[in-house]
Amino acid sequence: MLPLFLVPALLLARPTKAQELLAEVRVTTENVTISDRQLVQQLQNDIQTFLNTRPFTNITYRPQERIRCRFFVGITEIPENGTYRATVRVLSTRPVYGTGYETNLLSYADKGWIFKYSPQNPIDYSENTFVGNLSSLLSFYAYTIIGMDQDSFAPLGGSPYYDRARVILNNASSQGAAVTGEADNGWTDNAEPNRYMLLSNLQDPQLEAFRRGMYAYYRQGMDIFITKPEEARASIATAIQGIQEAVVRRPNTLLARSFFTTKSEEIANVFRTGTDQQQKVQLVNTLSEIDPTNSARYQTILR
Repeated sequence: MLPLFLVPALLLARPTKAQELLAEVRVTTENVTISDRQLVQQLQNDIQTFLNTRPFTNITYRPQERIRCRFFVGITEIPENGTYRATVRVLSTRPVYGTGYETNLLSYADKGWIFKYSPQNPIDYSENTFVGNLSSLLSFYAYTIIGMDQDSFAPLGGSPYYDRARVILNNASSQGAAVTGEADNGWTDNAEPNRYMLLSNLQDPQLEAFRRGMYAYYRQGMDIFITKPEEARASIATAIQGIQEAVVRRPNTLLARSFFTTKSEEIANVFRTGTDQQQKVQLVNTLSEIDPTNSARYQTILR
């Protein structure tokens, strides 16, 4: 019996021709007043245009293959005219082969955006030098999204895109304050969870088991669930073992917290209808150990 969230639809294919991202952007204001509401709309349009029209790689995608993602930008402060602070949630999804179901790849809240913006000036970007914090932030997350998508289709397939995100991070951290005055602690190693930590997790050899687990979870698991549910469950269970290995090496890692925030319900749905009771018991024990926050949800797998 298939979980209700998997319904038949079009088959999934992989890259041929078009820009990589299909982004939706929403910009709102939180506890700040911007008298010119057109500025907010223009900022939203400019961010969306930047993400949806700029090629970030040499990979070619057909229009229906573009990576769906959403950016929720909440402006929280205007320290000076033309400078904005914001909290941003970045979401990206991936279609599951043979279904109409979209599964989350990335769900991450970045609470430390600071950038300069003028409606009269385009959002400009140079790959090897720092131009402005807004274009660096958008490009950094574009490469992170693409990298995580590629990891789900090939073991460690996202590595070249994380390398490019690293170039952006290094340029922004070393040049941002000097070039434009946009000092942004999110590019640096500090105690708070930030994009520096996110990328460092993705590139950490000690967490390679987590990334390999993503291939097992998506390509060898979710993508075959419609036709081979038991084999899919076995692959997803293997993926979770890889995540457990990473968590043992790096307790409370940001990658694992982000993963289970978006995946706990999906995992429970996948295994709740399984028939292998031993597999279910072992899985629930593992999940409750590495993700105790969602332990009650995992217990429903055994019912």
